[in-house]
Amino acid sequence: MRPPESPRDILSEALHFDPIDWEQLQLLAQLTPAQRTLVMIRAAEFVRAGLRATFRRRFPDLSDEEINMKVLAHLTPLRGFNQVQAEIAGGSDCSGGVRR
Repeated sequence: MRPPESPRDILSEALHFDPIDWEQLQLLAQLTPAQRTLVMIRAAEFVRAGLRATFRRRFPDLSDEEINMKVLAHLTPLRGFNQVQAEIAGGSDCSGGVRR
């Protein structure tokens, strides 16, 4: 049986980055600034759509407006609030630190 992980172990794992995809970086470097911005906007929309789908599965009774507010709360950082420390201390409820 594996001993429980310490907060330091969890933080170390949470801050681990995936390997650099050099081919992807070279492709992005060939784009104009406008094209790179469009790629970023599409990636951000992909993330929001994934969050909406996740919240829709977790909270099937909420309206579209309520789901959108959960997405906004999840993506909007709070000043003076360290999300990683909060997750280590008490878990995450996918609300971005906003308790309702």
